[in-house]
Amino acid sequence: MIRILVVDDQALIRAGFRALLDAEPDMDVVGEAGSGSAAVAEAARLAPDVVLMDIRMPGGDGLEATRTILGAHREGLKVIILTTFELDEYVTGAIRAGASGFLVKDTEPEDLVRAVRAVHDGDAMLSPSVTRRLLTRLAAEGPAERAEPINVGVLTEREREVVALVGQGLNNAEIAERLFITPLTAKTHVSRAMTKLDLRDRAQLVVLAYESGLVRPGWLG
Repeated sequence: MIRILVVDDQALIRAGFRALLDAEPDMDVVGEAGSGSAAVAEAARLAPDVVLMDIRMPGGDGLEATRTILGAHREGLKVIILTTFELDEYVTGAIRAGASGFLVKDTEPEDLVRAVRAVHDGDAMLSPSVTRRLLTRLAAEGPAERAEPINVGVLTEREREVVALVGQGLNNAEIAERLFITPLTAKTHVSRAMTKLDLRDRAQLVVLAYESGLVRPGWLG
């Protein structure tokens, strides 16, 4: 059962998400929060698997709450950012903070359900079109400052190829087709790369692919 915390300052939106997700046999909305500070408290109290996080809220925004929650809780907890716009000024910061992707609030119900399952399984909700916009924003912002630069030299040649394709927004099946390997093998390469680079999930791998030069915005068409 996937335990979900819904965070949004509008009660009607929270109720809609709860009704949709609770109807799924493998999902349970264990709590709601209407502000960033409440989200941090509820995440600590309820230990959800997935947090649906609004960005703009009173009482602490979703970006700061995402940083706090992911910094304090167990490995495996995932955050999906909810936003009114496809890419606002906070999304890249949220991805860098460890969020596993983002959705617009008027997304189709089946896409929301699919996203929850995807991030729970360790995938990221980043389509190729979203990846293009994300990398364009990253290019404008410049690489993030890190206490210790990530060394992609620890990756094998095949792992570097796979990371570059993840950075272009390809899923495991698409990577497998491109490299003439099985989807399971592609997934294994992705997992090993994340372990070697000490990254939380594929969303951070997308950012790393850009910052390391394995992929650039202009390559995405």
